[in-house]
Amino acid sequence: MKNRFVLLAFLVYPATLLAQMPPRTPEQDSLLARTQRKTRADHQQMLGQLGITSLRTGANGSNPQAPNAANYDEALANPFPKLPEALTLKNGKKVKTAKDWWSRRRPEIVEDFDREIYGRMPANTPKVQWEVVAVSDTVIGVVPAKVKKLVGHVDNSRYPAINVDIQLSLTTPAQATKPVPVMMEFGFVFPPSFRMPAQPNAGPGWQQQLLEKGWGFAVLLPTSFQADNGAGLTEGIIGLMNKGQHRKPDDWGTLRAWAWGASRALDYFEKDKDVDAKKVGIEGHSRFGKAALVAMAYEPRFAIAYISSSGAGGAKLHRRNWGELVENVAAANEYHWMAGNYIKYAGPLGWDDLPIDSHELIALCAPRPVFIGSGDKGDAWIDAKGMFMAVAAAGEVYELLGKKGVGAPEFPALETTLISGDLAYRQHAGGHTPGPNWPTFIQFAEKYF
Repeated sequence: MKNRFVLLAFLVYPATLLAQMPPRTPEQDSLLARTQRKTRADHQQMLGQLGITSLRTGANGSNPQAPNAANYDEALANPFPKLPEALTLKNGKKVKTAKDWWSRRRPEIVEDFDREIYGRMPANTPKVQWEVVAVSDTVIGVVPAKVKKLVGHVDNSRYPAINVDIQLSLTTPAQATKPVPVMMEFGFVFPPSFRMPAQPNAGPGWQQQLLEKGWGFAVLLPTSFQADNGAGLTEGIIGLMNKGQHRKPDDWGTLRAWAWGASRALDYFEKDKDVDAKKVGIEGHSRFGKAALVAMAYEPRFAIAYISSSGAGGAKLHRRNWGELVENVAAANEYHWMAGNYIKYAGPLGWDDLPIDSHELIALCAPRPVFIGSGDKGDAWIDAKGMFMAVAAAGEVYELLGKKGVGAPEFPALETTLISGDLAYRQHAGGHTPGPNWPTFIQFAEKYF
């Protein structure tokens, strides 16, 4: 288990955090090398299915002198300024009513995302049996709380060679007298000896802030049921559904699988008397921000979402030339997040060939409230403006459904708070972290909770 945690850390965490970890052992190096070989082999196998012999090189975010250095010049950032129209049917007719959105246009957009971006979730996914494995009392800040640790046992009778369990924790105020709203986070798994560095003057953590409002929080560990690498695509819930075989080009990727796990957690919350299941939100940061947005778009039972620094493959427009690009996401270290078909847009096809873009993913969340956040220094890779542009473009769908968009047509100044509509946005002055935006998100969520 220790080796698994170390491997996960080196595949997931930024170099600034990895530098604080103890050196890897030879055994850990060997495990990492095997995983990387298997990942490259799976990537090549998918390229073979697609008939692709080469891909364009992604952006280099660490060396500004490299030939493929990441672009941070706004004058070069929008080579394809015209976005697909969220309210135009494929036959060219405009969508003018909510009925046409729900019955005609929304299914078209879902189909495009299923086929080309995130992949199709199988219709016959197995049942999950939830087990409460531990209950304990604790105090977070000054708030007494009750903690439940849960394991969701996935029915693997279709392929017993693969066992899948979902790890989840739920924390609620100990003195609550009725079911409470809950924010669920896609959580990172850290090695036991590793801790996030303390942030000076950071104030109470997000968990304490929620408990002080009388709300609860949950942490879902997505890598417990689907690994964050291509080597794991023949394992976990994706491997279970494919009976250990490789994916087809339109099969679901890891982001969609993580979103599936979030829905299964919501199944449990609907039966837990401590949770107001009508007021459960989803939150994630970085790659887990991508997963949180996918979960919100596909799962109508989530009431609200906080999407932090999700970047490419998340809220950032795919057509933007800024920081991380489609080519980075399609490469061997990230392709597993997406459907195999997504790789085409880094090879024979271009970004503008995509039939949809991220503003339409946000539109799939309508009419429910969504808060998009990012940082400043140290967070350029994820393209804050590209995410804002997607939020702004999704507003017309919210307005069609009687809600309000973000309320600002132009990219706002740093730390401008835009929470008056049902789409919200804020870029804080810190780096790649969700922490500074939590108080603003809670203020936004109070309108609905």
